[in-house]
Amino acid sequence: MPAVDAQRHLLGLDGMDRSRLVSLLERARSFDDGTGRATRGGEHAELLRGQNVCNLFFEDSTRTRVSFSLAATNLGAGVIDLTAPGSSVTKGETIIDTANVVEATGGDALVIRSSAPGAAQSVARHVGVPVINAGDGAHEHPTQGLLDIYALASALGRADAFELSGRTVASVGDSISSRVARSDFFGMITRGARGMCVGPPTLAPPALRAMGCAVSSDLDAVLGEADAVQMLRLQFERHGGSGERVPPGVGSLREYRALYSLTSERAASMKPGAFVMHPGPVNRGLELDGAVADGGRSIILKQVSAGVLVRMAVLAELLG
Repeated sequence: MPAVDAQRHLLGLDGMDRSRLVSLLERARSFDDGTGRATRGGEHAELLRGQNVCNLFFEDSTRTRVSFSLAATNLGAGVIDLTAPGSSVTKGETIIDTANVVEATGGDALVIRSSAPGAAQSVARHVGVPVINAGDGAHEHPTQGLLDIYALASALGRADAFELSGRTVASVGDSISSRVARSDFFGMITRGARGMCVGPPTLAPPALRAMGCAVSSDLDAVLGEADAVQMLRLQFERHGGSGERVPPGVGSLREYRALYSLTSERAASMKPGAFVMHPGPVNRGLELDGAVADGGRSIILKQVSAGVLVRMAVLAELLG
């Protein structure tokens, strides 16, 4: 099987060279209008004119798919959206065959989202155009990791170098299933942050220390250490259940909320200047209270805005 040239694609942040990571963040900043939103028009509006970015989303998404589409449009590219229900995947075609077909019809870059870990890397081995991993199972979500660094560094006033030295970032909840937590830690630790996974032992097991982060099952004991808290969604679907069947090791949703939800009372014990983050979608009343999600500590919508900037940077690097 052919080797994958990591520089031609964006498949993950694990092992990414520090200089490339910073270069992507700096490029994202060049598209920032000064408020955290993407500048419209200007020279970059023609950067990818005549090229087609194809979103192959075989898993549900709102923020990621919309922001990739807007990012491509802002750079002048055409956008093709393909989802599993509207593709031949429902007829038994493999993702690789679908990717080959889309490339053959004129796709210049493929954005892949799949519930199968390694799906984007597998596609990258079989096509001749850049592949961007938009989330593969519980493996990685690299553009989410980049946008979280961008949003947090900006909120901390460190967007000049995107440096997070001396800062502690805690991911709270279902870290074992979270591709966001993995990409966040791979990227944030590279930028100097101290990472911490917090949750019940089944969802934040000691094995996660292999990513270079600390692990705790007591949110109240460590909350005061965090400069930012990334609240994670309970991913029922990755544990073979639904919203009515809790993941293993979680006695009940009421118990989970009592121990790990960022309630208004718990948020009041955070250190001054600490921020609340969430990759979405937010289950209000479970991972965090609505008043916290909408409160002054929250940079959740700034994460969404940063998503367009970062995805513009990635497309510009790979296609510009």
